[in-house]
Amino acid sequence: MDLNKRYTAQSWPDHPETATLEGKNKFVGFWLLLAAETVTFASLFATYLALKDKGPQGSEFTAAGLFELPLVFAMTMILLTSSLTSVYAMHHMKNHNFKAMQAWLGITVLLGITFLGLEIYEFNHYVHLGFGFTHSAFSSAFFVLVGTHGAHVLFGLSWFIALMIRNSKRGLNMYNAPKFYLAALYWHFIDVVWVFIFTVVYLMGVIG
Repeated sequence: MDLNKRYTAQSWPDHPETATLEGKNKFVGFWLLLAAETVTFASLFATYLALKDKGPQGSEFTAAGLFELPLVFAMTMILLTSSLTSVYAMHHMKNHNFKAMQAWLGITVLLGITFLGLEIYEFNHYVHLGFGFTHSAFSSAFFVLVGTHGAHVLFGLSWFIALMIRNSKRGLNMYNAPKFYLAALYWHFIDVVWVFIFTVVYLMGVIG
C-alpha cells in the first residue's frame, strides 16, 4: 500500500490508524511505552503517599492547608475538555476532514497551554509561600510527581504541534494518520494520570 497515496473521503478506510502494517507496529511500540510510563507514575505516586506531610518538625505546610481546590478543579476541567476536543479531532481524521481535524487539535493545544500556565502559576505561588522543592520530603515528592506530569503535558503539546506543522501541506495519508491517532491516545493517558493526581494528591489531601 502506498502510504503517501492521495485519498478522498469515499476511499478513506474506516480505521486508517491500523490500516497498514506500519500503523499496527506503531501501536505495539506505543503500548510498550505506556506500560513503562505507568510503572514510572505508579512509583511516583507510591513515593508521594509515603512522604505526604513529612517535613521539618513544626512545619506549617500540610496538604490540607496548602492546596487550593478551586484552582486545581479549574485545571482539571480544562484538561478534560482538551481530551474531548482531541476526540473530535480524531473523529474528523477518520472522516478524512483534515482541516477540521487541525482546527480541533489547535483548540486542544490552546487548552493544554492554558493548563500548563495555571500549573506554573500554582508552583510559583507555593514557592513564594516558602514551599519549594527542597523544603521537605513532602515538597520534593509533590513537585516531582506533579512536575513530571507537567513535563508529559509539554511533550504531548510538542507532539501535536510538530505533527500539525509538518503535515500542514501534506494532508492525511496512511503514513501520518497513525501518528495523529497515537498522539491523541497519549493525550488521553496524560488526562487519566491527572485525574489520579487530582484525586490522590489534591482531593484526598484537602479532605483528609
